[in-house]
This record gives sequence, structure tokens and C-alpha cells, in this order.
Amino acid sequence: MNDTKITIDTNVGADTAKVWEYWTKPEHIMKWNFAADDWHCPKAENDLRVGGKLKSRMEAKDGSFGFDFEAIYDEVIGGKKIAYTMADGRRATTIFDDFGGSTNITITFDPENENPVEMQKGGWQAILDNFKKYAEKNA
Repeated sequence: MNDTKITIDTNVGADTAKVWEYWTKPEHIMKWNFAADDWHCPKAENDLRVGGKLKSRMEAKDGSFGFDFEAIYDEVIGGKKIAYTMADGRRATTIFDDFGGSTNITITFDPENENPVEMQKGGWQAILDNFKKYAEKNA
């Protein structure tokens, strides 16, 4: 593993309590946790506590490709911060900053070694942008 970190962010036009709910509850995760409209997240489980597990399934709607995502929580500070270690040992931290009616989300994560850094950054940013769209539409 190298020392490279990737950081992405967005500002969501919704209060932090709603953003936290949409980010952490499985019934919401399944509605935004994918990078493109021809993909979906048919399954999500979230045991949001230190030592708890996040599990989700992302796949193409046509069934041509899919993968499971799994991580164990290292730190959970309600409404403010989530840190976890992915199944392959990489780490990610998500920070939620309350701006009084809007919430800035910043994610910093370790890249994997198979795909270019820019591709990974773009993929994670697309998922974050999808979350923003979902949260703002439903807030």
C-alpha cells in the first residue's frame, strides 16, 4: 500500500441530521450508492458502531457486472465523522461539517492499486454526487 490519499467533497443542501440519516440507513443507501444510472445497489446492511460492519452490493442493472463492498467501522461520531477499514485493508474517513442548513461532506480514502487514481477519484465522486442529488431531492 502506498501513502497516496484521495480526497473528494461536496456540499449538500440539507441539514446534517437528514444527511446523516440518508448516509447511514440501509433503505436510503440502496437508493444512492452507485456511480451511474445504469447501476444500482440492490442490497445494503449497516451496523453503525465501532467494530460494526458496512456491507453493500453494487451492480449493473443488466447484471453484466457487480461487486460487494465491505468495511469495519473504526470510529463513529454521530452526525460528524465515520472512519472505516475496507476488506482489503484500505481506510476511508468521511467528515460531515454543518453549515446551518447545508452540510459539507469530505471523504478521504486510500486508493487501490489496480485502477488509476483519477479513475478512482471520479468513481467515488460520482457516488457522492449521486448522494447529493438524492439527499437534496428528499430533504
